[in-house]
Amino acid sequence: MKTNVLSEHSRQFETLRFAYPVVSRRSRGLSLGLNVNPDKVCNFDCPYCQVDRTSKGRDKSVDFETMLAEIDGLMALAQSGEIWQHPRFAATPPAMQRFNDIAFAGDGEPTTYLRLGEAIAAVHALKQRHGLQQVKTIVLTNGTMLHSDIVRGRMAELAAGPYEIWAKLDAGTQAYFELVDGTTRKLDRTLAGITAQARELDVILQTMIPTIDGQDCGDEEARAIGDRVAQIKREGGRLLHVQVYTTARRPADSRIGMVEDKRLDELAAIIQSRTDVPVETYYGRMWE
Repeated sequence: MKTNVLSEHSRQFETLRFAYPVVSRRSRGLSLGLNVNPDKVCNFDCPYCQVDRTSKGRDKSVDFETMLAEIDGLMALAQSGEIWQHPRFAATPPAMQRFNDIAFAGDGEPTTYLRLGEAIAAVHALKQRHGLQQVKTIVLTNGTMLHSDIVRGRMAELAAGPYEIWAKLDAGTQAYFELVDGTTRKLDRTLAGITAQARELDVILQTMIPTIDGQDCGDEEARAIGDRVAQIKREGGRLLHVQVYTTARRPADSRIGMVEDKRLDELAAIIQSRTDVPVETYYGRMWE
């Protein structure tokens, strides 16, 4: 069966250990990922995650210099356009054949990586060397570490060039937070951290809405999510928009499914009705 390039987000590419290229629907083009959690350790256990945590990661820790060498090489492939000749990306639609970003993501929570600030600064220097100043640096985060002044200090390195912070907000209530993100952490504390970060740097919220045992989050939870978005902005958070999306890759948990386009639009509209922060919708893809 032919692979859908938008569903192929493998974090392993050829012999590389820490860097990987994907075509991302939310980036609307090529995103070069950096896996700073190769041990697969995460402080969430989201049932919709595609990472299989029953098997060990290939590496226990990040080899910093190797990671930089790998992303340097991928930048060169992306800049030259040679990457589009690779079999994995040959079927990429022309409109998506653009280099959008370098994203700190991977198999866990990137903000737990102690050298994140150094890595962001090093990536910025590489972008300068390649003449790729317009390429964004993105950090995807579940927000749980953003209450820390030390962590936000590392994130401050993003301001040296174009950047985005994608902070997870999958729930508006504690009960659903525990269900959809597989955590016993306090939602209010996570929201406080996201708000603190959004007072210092612009933030994009990312709201994943899967089905769990055939059921989506429901209208009431969508209203609660919208209220939380409004709360962050009311408390001084600089929110650019909210990304409402559903599954596009095979989750590790068989209970998880995709919300149909029409229903996702309905839930996004409910969230939008509770806040003036723009809401964008990204439809799912059935995995092969």
